[in-house]
This record gives sequence, structure tokens and C-alpha cells, in this order.
Amino acid sequence: MSPRTRVVAIVAVVAVVVAAAVVGVTLLQTRGASTGTTALEGVPPLYLPASTALRLYEDGKRSRAEALFARSKALPDEIGAAFARWPHGTLDTMKSIVAAHPESALAELHLGLAYFWSGRDADAASSWLRAAKVEPDTPYAVTALDFLHPGVAPGLPLIVVDPRSVGEPARSKLVAGIRLWSAERPISGRRTIEAALALAPDNPVVRTAAAVTLYSPAMPLAPFPKLGPLTAAFPKAAVVRFHLGELLLWTRQVKKGEAQLRIAVATEPGSVYAQAADKILGLLRKDGTK
Repeated sequence: MSPRTRVVAIVAVVAVVVAAAVVGVTLLQTRGASTGTTALEGVPPLYLPASTALRLYEDGKRSRAEALFARSKALPDEIGAAFARWPHGTLDTMKSIVAAHPESALAELHLGLAYFWSGRDADAASSWLRAAKVEPDTPYAVTALDFLHPGVAPGLPLIVVDPRSVGEPARSKLVAGIRLWSAERPISGRRTIEAALALAPDNPVVRTAAAVTLYSPAMPLAPFPKLGPLTAAFPKAAVVRFHLGELLLWTRQVKKGEAQLRIAVATEPGSVYAQAADKILGLLRKDGTK
């Protein structure tokens, strides 16, 4: 991927983060911390692999979606069919699906959504906790943690690097780890990047990436004790400032994040980090956060 392509991809994702940082609205925040007794309007979202049936569901064509989901007995399709019938029997069906797949974060995540939309917030939280526990190295666990911790932007913060600044064999490990992290496999991504760090312990790019992988929606501040000292150790490394700024945005510290992104732009003009930071700053200005 070329540096320009990376910048476009970065900005496309961070645009969502900017909106989340500014607006700060999530499902749990719409209800606060109450135990919940009132069902939500509409239908719950589905977090399933892309398919025609899923697209129909998201377009409100639930009968057609159910017919397609019902053609398969695969777990995602069973979940999709149950949700397409919402609210008729969905919760009971999801309980049965979880009983049949007790080690599935996908199933527990969606049982939590069914509980949540039924007004049973405490039960939803219990299901999301189980989702994060049974398969922690999955996107479904990350999504479950997002619902449990609405004070931060959803998903995992991006790790942005120019791999040309890292020598082999650390480079290959770093790139592989970032791919895993980007696929929301946080444990595998962290371990692989830690292996890169063992090969290049003094490289600011690798050290920064390793710091970012300490992030979790449950522990969003964990990277900062590592990133802060890196700004002193590598005062002219835009990679450090960019990721510090990004993580500040992720934790809704917008003004502080802007300040770090400006430093990234000034420190290494023309770098992939400066280009991405400049684009994000533009998005923030457009959203009126200045």
C-alpha cells in the first residue's frame, strides 16, 4: 500500500472516530447506567459477516432477510434469522443458540443485544462480559467491550506506520501484527508486535506500535504511560505524536489530541503521519470542534 493510499484509509476510519469523539453518542449512553425496564424502539443491529441477507436486514427488508438467513444452519445465519423475526421469539432463540454455542463470542454478543433491546440492560452487560471472556481475540469481543465502555470511541485505534523505517526481520513481524490488530484480533496483534519489539527495541516506530496495542476499551488509558515518555525519547518522531493524538481523540480528549496532531504535522512535514494528522485536523475543523 502506498503512503497516499494509507493516508486515505486512515482518514476514512478516523473520520468515524472524530464524530464519536465530538458527539459521544453510543447505545449505552442513550440509556445511561440504569438496569433498564423499557424496550427500545426499532430493531437491534447485527454484527455479522457481510452478506446479501445482512444488507437486506440493514435496509429494513427483514422478511426477505429472514428467508435468506434461513437457508443456512451456520451460526451467523441462525443469529440473523432470529433477529429478522424481531421481537417474535428472538430472545428465546438467542438463549438457545448460546446454550448450543457456549464458547462463542458472536452468540453472546447478540444475546446481549437482544437483552438490551428488550430493556434488560443488566442481562445485556452480563452477556457482553461473557463475550469478551470466551473469545477475547475476536472482533465480537471488541464490540462487546465497546458496548460495556461507551466513554471511548468504538473499535481499536489504528496503528499507522511507514514500514520503510523498520529493518528486517522486525519489519515483517510489525506488518503482520498490524494486520492482526486492524482485523480486531487484539491479543494476536499485540503478541506479534511485541515480537517485533524484541527484534528492534530502540526503533520509535515499533515502540509506538507496541504502546498502542496496550489499548482496550476496558483500559483505554493503558498506552499513555508508554507513549508519554516516548515523546521525550524521540522528540522529532512524528509517529509518536500522531498516535498520542489519535489516542487522545479515541478517549474523547479532543483539544489535547488536536495539539499532538499539530506537533506531528510540524515535526515531519510530508510524512505519512503528518499527512494523516493534517487530514484529521481538517475533519475536526469541519465538525466545528475548534
